[in-house]
Amino acid sequence: MTAVVPPTGTGGSRDLLKPGRRGLRRLNPLLIIGGLLIAFLVFVALFPTLFTSQDPAHQDLAAQLESPSAAHWLGRDQFGRDIYTRLIHGTRTSMLIGVSSVLLGMALGIPIGMIAGYFRGKTERAILWIIDVAMAFPGLILALLFVALFGQGTWNITLAIVIGIVPVFARLAHGPALAFREREFVKSSIVFGARAPWILYKHIWPNLRSEMVVIASMTAAVTIRIEAGLSFLGLGLPPPTATWGGMLRDGTTYLQTDPLFSLVPGLAIFVAALGFNLLGDGLRDALDPRTANN
Repeated sequence: MTAVVPPTGTGGSRDLLKPGRRGLRRLNPLLIIGGLLIAFLVFVALFPTLFTSQDPAHQDLAAQLESPSAAHWLGRDQFGRDIYTRLIHGTRTSMLIGVSSVLLGMALGIPIGMIAGYFRGKTERAILWIIDVAMAFPGLILALLFVALFGQGTWNITLAIVIGIVPVFARLAHGPALAFREREFVKSSIVFGARAPWILYKHIWPNLRSEMVVIASMTAAVTIRIEAGLSFLGLGLPPPTATWGGMLRDGTTYLQTDPLFSLVPGLAIFVAALGFNLLGDGLRDALDPRTANN
């Protein structure tokens, strides 16, 4: 007896991906600029010693608030630490926490949303109720509460941010999953006896993938701002770890006399957020099937 294999879809889910694949080959200015900015920041985060050989925690109290010079391009802070060196090493903190929290948020939130959209009924109502309750609290407030309860540290701050973005990814994945649940290629697979995990992985996830990548890029800009906000409020990584938000907080006291102290880390946060937003916009235009053939 010949085994019956659930359809993977000529005219089904795989065909829906083809426009996006063609579109990805169409580079656009937003994608190029955003990609270059993020690639540069990632490179700095991975290899900070290529940009500075100084210790970001080294103090020289005799050189407090020293003006920029050839040896210290951006001057020194209130403890005599090199601002440029701390800016470079702070890139690792922001990129590590920002990117890892998005990846973890996607890994948890998207399957939850897909399950709610696929199974519907009581499962959907229970999941959506939990999501709605979680989304009623601002992400920064949830992060503040988590860090206050469990303490500072890279892992705790990452989890604090993840708690706020998991419901967002779940809600965004739920609607498309619910729509694809009613498509013919999914119903055909159900009729042929395909199990839910196989359908979710082979049919629904491929059709969400492009959209979720775009959303993840834009969410990374948000998570970097949240990490900076926590550090600014004194709930980020403890001193003497270099963080952009911590540098911004320390520099506000000297904003009128030493503006670079605050403006430089603020500009770094702006550039990182801008890079992820441009990358997300560029990916959206490149992966959108409606613009693939334009």
